[in-house]
Amino acid sequence: MNKNANILIVGLGLLGGSYAKALTKKGYKVHAIDKNEDSIEYAKNEKIIVSGTTKEDKDLIKTADLVVFALYPHVFLEWVQRNKNNFKDGAILTDVTGVKESVVYKIQDLLPDNVEFISAHPMAGRELSGVRNADPKIFKNANYIVVPTNKNTKNAIKTCEKLGKELGFEKISTLSPKDHDEMIAFLSQLTHCIAVALMCSNDSENLSKYTGDSFRDLTRIAKINDEMWSELFLLNKTQLLSQMDAFKETFDKLYDTIKNDDRTQMREMMKLSTTRRATFDKKEN
Repeated sequence: MNKNANILIVGLGLLGGSYAKALTKKGYKVHAIDKNEDSIEYAKNEKIIVSGTTKEDKDLIKTADLVVFALYPHVFLEWVQRNKNNFKDGAILTDVTGVKESVVYKIQDLLPDNVEFISAHPMAGRELSGVRNADPKIFKNANYIVVPTNKNTKNAIKTCEKLGKELGFEKISTLSPKDHDEMIAFLSQLTHCIAVALMCSNDSENLSKYTGDSFRDLTRIAKINDEMWSELFLLNKTQLLSQMDAFKETFDKLYDTIKNDDRTQMREMMKLSTTRRATFDKKEN
């Protein structure tokens, strides 16, 4: 991956747009394909990309050295199926997909031998969507996970790691697809489930008049893209249900400490919670 490389972003939403902005600022030539004409025109006018189109342009695809897919999983699979023979010889493909086991192996099996797919997951985002809300600052202090399989070469893995560095991620890690999905079920999907359930558990019309920062912070991610997250939940169903069962068991334990006036056990759980949460605090710059 050098500055002369042509980079193609497929899916110019929040993450795709943020990738494009960050890489353009670094001096890379970034192109884009997105079904939304307004997104393409906005990105070109703001000089986020060099060029873009709403069509699956074979000529544009063929010139790309690195292709980044920022699509829903099923759209990603369908897109590659249609264009698997249109990639440049030696092209490296990567993604931002939130689940891996149900996607990565299928993509790798679809591609010809002269094209390599190395999966990745940028652990960054915000409640807003679309290229108009794209901002490379979301990568600052964030984690980036490379998800290789035994089909990946050292060169592709290094290219993917360099991409994470160029985007500005603080920490770059490596996980297998299985380990990734187990981790994401707890750290991301379960937390979204909790936020959604909390917002659906009380229908009082006046709560917003009284709420404080704790409720706002806890439910920030409850403003959710239902189309995307419902797909991710179901694609990672086994892992997510396992984490939800573990959470219910712990929640019931806390419930019992309150019901039984067991303040000692309650405080032990709070102390453990405080200790573990401290390891997640981001560095302040």
